[in-house]
Amino acid sequence: MVWFELEDTTPKIMLKPKLFTALKDYSREKFVSDLIAGVIVGIVALPLAIAFAIASGVSPEKGLVTAIVAGFIISALGGSRVQIGGPTGAFIVIVYGIVQKHGVDGLIIATILAGLILIVMGFARFGTAIKFVPHSVIVGFTSGIALIIFSSQIKDLFGLSLEKVPGEFLEKWKLYFEHSGSFRWEATAVSLGTITLILVWNKFFKRIPGALVAILFFSAAAQIFQLPVETIASRFGELPRSFPVPHLPAVDLEMISRLIQPAFTIALLAAIESLLSAVVADGMIGSRHRSNIELVAQGIANVFSGLFGGIPATGAIARTATNIKNGGRTPIAGIIHAVTLLLILLFFGQWAKLIPLACLAGILVIVAYHMSEWRSFLALLKGPRSDAVVMILTFLLTVFVDLTVAIEVGMVLSAFLFMHRMSTVTEFKMISSVAKFDEGGRGEKESLEETSRLRVPEGVEVFEINGPLFFGVSHEFEETMRIIEKSPKVRILRLRHVPVIDATGLQSLKQFHKKCRIYRVRLILSGARPQLVRAMRSSGLYEEIGGENIVGSIEEALERSRKIMSAEALSVK
Repeated sequence: MVWFELEDTTPKIMLKPKLFTALKDYSREKFVSDLIAGVIVGIVALPLAIAFAIASGVSPEKGLVTAIVAGFIISALGGSRVQIGGPTGAFIVIVYGIVQKHGVDGLIIATILAGLILIVMGFARFGTAIKFVPHSVIVGFTSGIALIIFSSQIKDLFGLSLEKVPGEFLEKWKLYFEHSGSFRWEATAVSLGTITLILVWNKFFKRIPGALVAILFFSAAAQIFQLPVETIASRFGELPRSFPVPHLPAVDLEMISRLIQPAFTIALLAAIESLLSAVVADGMIGSRHRSNIELVAQGIANVFSGLFGGIPATGAIARTATNIKNGGRTPIAGIIHAVTLLLILLFFGQWAKLIPLACLAGILVIVAYHMSEWRSFLALLKGPRSDAVVMILTFLLTVFVDLTVAIEVGMVLSAFLFMHRMSTVTEFKMISSVAKFDEGGRGEKESLEETSRLRVPEGVEVFEINGPLFFGVSHEFEETMRIIEKSPKVRILRLRHVPVIDATGLQSLKQFHKKCRIYRVRLILSGARPQLVRAMRSSGLYEEIGGENIVGSIEEALERSRKIMSAEALSVK
């Protein structure tokens, strides 16, 4: 069932969890649908939560704890009707790096800090600002993460005899090749069998996830045939059969200063992925999510995930889509998904220790493939060169340097390229005939030819600016204004097509006005939009030029120039 929902966008409503809205018209039929969807999503989330935890360098139960705690809070307090929260593949790279450098305690502190940052972002109304992250940056680091996830699973895919896998990409592959002779065909068979079974099963059966079928099949096969493959138990020991109690490790200012940068990266990734997932879900059910309260919920979820010893969490696109396809339509489905995982942890956790790590590696290869966005990657390569450069650079920095650096450089480079494109859009030109405003002087017609009969008086120059007047084009504006064959008596500057102006643009106008006064040239501004006039008032430029010289239409500007010319002629006589 799909419906279209119109929402009040007042601040009070936008910070109200969707659960409160959904419960107003809740019914038995909706509960049954949510119950079925929640149980199915909980089963789907089980192998993924364990696999993401192991790939991140922590014990498997931490993934389950994260899915339970964060999944419950994101659904109960979030701004989406159908969002499913928990650990995701996007965090594997940064979590693994934090664990290697700062240990599990460092990860807990970074996760809590990221949660606090997300809460601040939500209350500061940053929910809509996330849309300004360029698509090329998102595709670049997502594809890079996918490659790193795939690379991190080579050891378990082929059963290589390695004590520890380094975090650096090149060092990792160098070690793989050095130990390539130690692969075990049993582990390789389990991995390839898992991938094949998932692909074939998901093609014909939609309700029961292929990953769960693969885990059950190969866990049983490994025990029945006594296959010499590593399992969760052989590497991590027994899984706990109780839920952990909240715990905050020792923390000091020095540790916080070291972890604040990765915490910001976690927060940014969580914000981007959760809001992207919410947007996808909106399109599937015809709803509208509340982005700001979604960020607040993500923040609270990460704070409590850290307190319970979990890892970072966010909205999971694949699990959210599974929830929708199985009938979930309210946050109750997400809450049931968390309760399902809790029951599995408490009563069936001892069976999870039998899962072969090669099977989990096969599942993560499928995850990495879906994360790779190779179609978007190829499409961007064929698109504008600037977008391709940003994507490739973000991709390479993610793989070979660091995810934090990749996002920072990608964002900065995108901003510079955008400013460069905007600077090429803005043009400055002298015109000899002018367009006529419509009645009342509130707007101008586009065609200059329609009113070419309007005569520009002798001794008057008319310049027009088309495009934003900001720091990226201010130098060009100043250079253009210097090219004057002879000083006119009056210069009219048309601003009708200037949508925005920044402090540098205002300063350029001030400098231009000063030069006009030095050469005894009167300056008239024509057609400035209300926001430009407000900016000129606040900067003091309005008073410097004089309100009588800032007019709404070109006709008024020409009339004003004639009066100035007449007054000067009389003063000479």
